Amino acid sequence: MADPEFPEGAETASGPAEPPSPGTAAEPAPDAGAAAPESGAGPEPDTGGEEGDDTIALRLEQLIIGSERQYTPYQAARTADVPMDLAARFWRAMGFPDVGQAKALTEADVLALRRLAGLVEAGLLSESMAVQVARSTGQTTARLADWQIDSFLEGLTEPPEPGMTRSEVAYPLVELLLPELEEFLVYVWRRQLAAATGRVLQAQDDAEMVDRRLAVAFADLVGFTRLTRRLEEEELGELVENFETTAADLVAARGGRLIKTLGDEVLYAADDPAIAADIGLELVETLAEDPKIPQIRVGIAFGTVTTRMGDVFGNTVNLASRLTSIAPKDAVLVDEAMREELTAVGAAPHSEKEADERAAGVAPYRFGLRPLYRRPVRGLGVIEPWILSRRS
Repeated sequence: MADPEFPEGAETASGPAEPPSPGTAAEPAPDAGAAAPESGAGPEPDTGGEEGDDTIALRLEQLIIGSERQYTPYQAARTADVPMDLAARFWRAMGFPDVGQAKALTEADVLALRRLAGLVEAGLLSESMAVQVARSTGQTTARLADWQIDSFLEGLTEPPEPGMTRSEVAYPLVELLLPELEEFLVYVWRRQLAAATGRVLQAQDDAEMVDRRLAVAFADLVGFTRLTRRLEEEELGELVENFETTAADLVAARGGRLIKTLGDEVLYAADDPAIAADIGLELVETLAEDPKIPQIRVGIAFGTVTTRMGDVFGNTVNLASRLTSIAPKDAVLVDEAMREELTAVGAAPHSEKEADERAAGVAPYRFGLRPLYRRPVRGLGVIEPWILSRRS
């Protein structure tokens, strides 16, 4: 079935041998004697003879994307020689809204469609995998763009002089920052890709690449809901930023992977359970020194985890979340599987008696474990949590 945003017949796979130029095919040709607009961005907004914010926004868009609006979605798909329904799936997967038949797409959009479709045609990606690539990239970069705007670009574009508008400041600033940020983004992406590829190559088989045994942990701010009612918006924003920044830095520095942040909660994972345990304790110890951040609690579970699009799923993740919800303030709670892993590698004793009997000259245990009473957890049965501590 054709996409409702596009004319019937637009979903045919190949189209003509030569893609039609804008203004042909599904649309009537313009009057040959009519004056062509300066750009394909549609009618210019009425600003009374002065350049308005809408016009500057279009100029900024053209500067950032590198080309001007000139295609409808139908024209872009035909020019890229991509089936209309697949082009619509790519576009939505990247997180962009339907634009009907407005001339809102650029040469860069056509190139992106052609590249994704080319990976499918070459057999390097299946169609569903190409859509996943579009979705994962779109979701990640959307958050990155929002973060950069909120964190520093908004402040940098504050008008330095009375009478100046933010729009007047934004254009030259973006012009200067854009190439530097672009190069840095590519560098970080390549670094992350290299690290992720290394983890995949270390997997024993294909199944382990998707279903892996990991230590998964949540760190949660205590009483955050009450804080949202008491703090001003700016104070709350600073609190969340401090918490997320500190957590992200500690997770990265200790060799874990930050999966995502949820305002008052962070989710991280580590292949090595001892690393996950060290991060959890370090979070409690470090954040306790900051009087502006409330107490936290951490829950860690070890087991099989399904990884998909940078996220983690499964009972192990659910268990880590439940452990966090029942953990005491400023404490780290682990499950039985996590305890077994720590004792198996000699990072923690099976009992305090074993710790006392450890031979002199042998490196001391890194962690201590104290059992709490067994309790039922909805959907997960009865669990036996353990309080994790650091041994001197």
